[in-house]
Order: sequence, then C-alpha cells, then structure tokens
Amino acid sequence: MAKTISIQEISEIVPRILSMPSKVMWIDYDEEADVLYINFKKPQEATDSRMINDMIVHYRKDEVVGVTVLHASDYLKA
Repeated sequence: MAKTISIQEISEIVPRILSMPSKVMWIDYDEEADVLYINFKKPQEATDSRMINDMIVHYRKDEVVGVTVLHASDYLKA
C-alpha cells in the first residue's frame, strides 16, 4: 500500500541526500521482495559487489555505483 510522504519527512532527508558524494541517484523499491535499489550511475555497470550486513554495495573499479538494501522495511523499525 502506498504511503503519503509529508513535507516534514522530505525536509528530514534533504540534508542527508545533499551530504552524499553523489547528488544524482535513482531509487526503486520492490515492496514484494522488500528490496531497495539505490543507483548513483545509470547504467550502473558494476564490476564488483560486496555484501556488508544486509546491503550489497556495487562498485565500478573503486567507485560505489549502487547499493541494494535487503529487508529494507526493517529500517523503518530502527
């Protein structure tokens, strides 16, 4: 079910987005699989991936080009 996002929630995430090295990103959430995809390059064209806890960090050489977050809804409980 879709959730309406408030201006307050958007205001809270803006500083975090602006502090990230890459200001360009594409975000997609697969609700059925509970997986969040964050890409910093399009196409991503990752050459390597590493699993860190419940996140898969995708690299192109030494640059992070994306992150896949498994069990993403668990972060709502934090």
